[in-house]
Amino acid sequence: MGICSRAVVLLSGGLDSATTLAAAKAEGHKVYAMSFNYNQRHSIELDCARRIASSLAVDKHMTVGFDLRGIGGSALTSEQEVPKSSAAPQHQSQGIPVTYVPARNTIFLSFALAWAEVLKAEDIFIGANAVDYSGYPDCRPEYLEAFENMANLATKESVEGKMRFRIRAPLLHMKKSDIIKKGVELGLDYSLTWSCYDPQPGQGPDAGFVPCGACDSCVLRAKGFSEAGLSDPLIERHKKNI
Repeated sequence: MGICSRAVVLLSGGLDSATTLAAAKAEGHKVYAMSFNYNQRHSIELDCARRIASSLAVDKHMTVGFDLRGIGGSALTSEQEVPKSSAAPQHQSQGIPVTYVPARNTIFLSFALAWAEVLKAEDIFIGANAVDYSGYPDCRPEYLEAFENMANLATKESVEGKMRFRIRAPLLHMKKSDIIKKGVELGLDYSLTWSCYDPQPGQGPDAGFVPCGACDSCVLRAKGFSEAGLSDPLIERHKKNI
């Protein structure tokens, strides 16, 4: 990889994807961030993605729109209730949670691959994590390896020997607390990120929506900041607005 090589980074607006974007920037890449409006449960994360992309001065930020709500099959693309807990994430005792969106990372990576081929960007970054995560099958290392193999079988640039795509998941084997520490070292402002699956109306006049604090994603985020010995700037910001 040469300095100023291009990279496509999947940016959801969440903690992991923002850290991944910061890591790609730190490596010296010209970053092209890609977010998705798939008619998910809320659009707060897309607002966060735009702010993160701006704060990290990406070369271009694209938001791709399509509708997964018509397919359904997830609490994030239907009216199905998001499970709440104050303990460990749901998958640890009940299998893959209902917040899993069918084939989501495959769809996202396919769009990223198309853009990467046009940009001549060999590196595609994704904030997948297989340690402190919700148990989604498309976050596992064997899945990412399989997608990389497929990408190099399915694209003109690779088949003609002009480039070889790499699916980069720098956070894959990191604990959430270590991810947070890495982001802080890179100067990432975590108050710009959003993790909650089920935002709730805030109490103050300027509070907007606040994290529910009890979904899998909120629990994992809180655990990460606690183990890192840090306060969550997103929560602190909302407290000030109450």
